Amino acid sequence: MRTLQQYLLFTFRSVLFWIFAFCFMIIIRYFGIFEEKGVSILPKYELPIQDLLLYVGLSSIPFGIFYAAVEFLFDRYLAKRLSLGIIIFTKTFLYLITLILLVSYVVEYTGYMLDVSLTEERGWWRTNKTFWSIMIYFVIASLVFSFIRIANEKFGPGVFIKMLLGKYRKPQEEKRIFMFLDLKSSTTIAENLGHYKYSQLIQDCFYDLNVIIRKYDAEIYQYVGDEAVLSWSYKRGIKRSNALELYFAFNVRIGSRSEYYQEKYGLLPKFKAGIHGGTLMVTEVGSIKKEIAYHGDVINTTARIQSQCNTYKANVLISESLLNDIDISNKYVTKNIDDLLLKGKAKTVNIHSVTKV
Repeated sequence: MRTLQQYLLFTFRSVLFWIFAFCFMIIIRYFGIFEEKGVSILPKYELPIQDLLLYVGLSSIPFGIFYAAVEFLFDRYLAKRLSLGIIIFTKTFLYLITLILLVSYVVEYTGYMLDVSLTEERGWWRTNKTFWSIMIYFVIASLVFSFIRIANEKFGPGVFIKMLLGKYRKPQEEKRIFMFLDLKSSTTIAENLGHYKYSQLIQDCFYDLNVIIRKYDAEIYQYVGDEAVLSWSYKRGIKRSNALELYFAFNVRIGSRSEYYQEKYGLLPKFKAGIHGGTLMVTEVGSIKKEIAYHGDVINTTARIQSQCNTYKANVLISESLLNDIDISNKYVTKNIDDLLLKGKAKTVNIHSVTKV
């Protein structure tokens, strides 16, 4: 259900983007910007700008839907199986064919509306400068769309826009939830598998993690060796128990591929997690390689909570302050561990283990 919602949201954004992109191109062409010297349109054949924008806007909707479907399909099912070069070539080929059909339809329909033939022969697009200018514009627009999407995924929803506006040039206070997710018995596994196969194992595990993070509104803050640090805005983390549900969904995902892991690595990887939330500072750091960095006690406390998993033989530990804000209903069984004085902290932190019913 959540995957469908994410796909529909992505499709909606794709349609809006391509409506705007193609309408912007029409505005440029309509007012003669970058128009070829000596080329003109007879006044009697000129459509009002509002009608032209309407035709192009409506025509770009199916392309936006198709574009979203291709991107979603490749990202979700083919990104790991195919090389980047093959993916780019295949997607470009599909877009080219679709664009040829779409532009041909628009030209034919416009000619019908004007009661004039705008094309002389089939395959007119091969030598038509206007068509290839549209293709170049499409490539640039597609790169812009991909850039915005990648930046939005890297920094988290809405963060990239805030960076462009300079919001994080100075430290800002935010309330967030963090999860430190770490592979159990990583040292032993690394010794048994060797560094190459161990690296493949981590790659596979984090691929499975990335398959589900969008369902639970999570963001990947960092990968540190065999550990992933996930983050949510506080509201998104407690909504539908996302901060807890993701951990158990990740276990289900790994379990569903147990045959693959057993056959390739001779084991089924298991992860432990520490979860905590609160107020901390977020700011933009670096000049050559810019990043969003979080500073504060929340990060340190979450890492130390996760370090207690082995001590108490727990798969997931969560702070009491966060647990009180999450609606656990009848889905989870919690057990109070104790008031722990974590290393480097002056006050104790009450920690609970969590298991799913």
